[in-house]
Amino acid sequence: MTTSSLDMSSETGPALPPIVPGKLILNGENPFIRLSHAPGDPFTTDASLWTITYSPKGAGHALFIKSELTDNQWRIYSDNPELVSWLQATVQGMLNPETASSRIAVLDARFSRHGDVQSTWTQKVRSDTDEIVLAWSNLIGPLLMAHDQPTQLPEREYGVSLIMIPALEARLTLNGRKASGQVWPCKYDGQPFSTASLAFSESWREA
Repeated sequence: MTTSSLDMSSETGPALPPIVPGKLILNGENPFIRLSHAPGDPFTTDASLWTITYSPKGAGHALFIKSELTDNQWRIYSDNPELVSWLQATVQGMLNPETASSRIAVLDARFSRHGDVQSTWTQKVRSDTDEIVLAWSNLIGPLLMAHDQPTQLPEREYGVSLIMIPALEARLTLNGRKASGQVWPCKYDGQPFSTASLAFSESWREA
């Protein structure tokens, strides 16, 4: 195979940005809903929903959820169990060590979504026994966020870039029962934020 002499580098090319150092390990989405009865109180519901287009274990979905609706026990719903194990050992396990336990049962599920990021975004998770509906509304302006260097913070061993769209309202139901608590507005780096958000275009990498 001959090597092309064409140079597409950012210094000579017209529009391409520079390549970010590190090995890409995940690309996808990770919206979350965290509800509580008062600002700063322990979460009564903590739900992290992955829609992954690229990973070493392929594409797929995974919902990690703990709520009074699940008897305050973690549950995982997924259509790719190998992806779940990989997430537990890497990014999801880093974000919340409680979810890294191999003792959490993984329930086979189907995933769907509808809406738009201008008004309301809804995602549904269906297993043989459960239907979970997660909905985000009253969305505010998107934030482009990046943690450029995987080794910059000792507790954050992976680098990430993403678009975060905070939601001032969100709800979660399990088989028609609504989770208690509510979303709370807050600030992040001086910008309006929330305890529930859509997190799109997530790209995670390791050094």
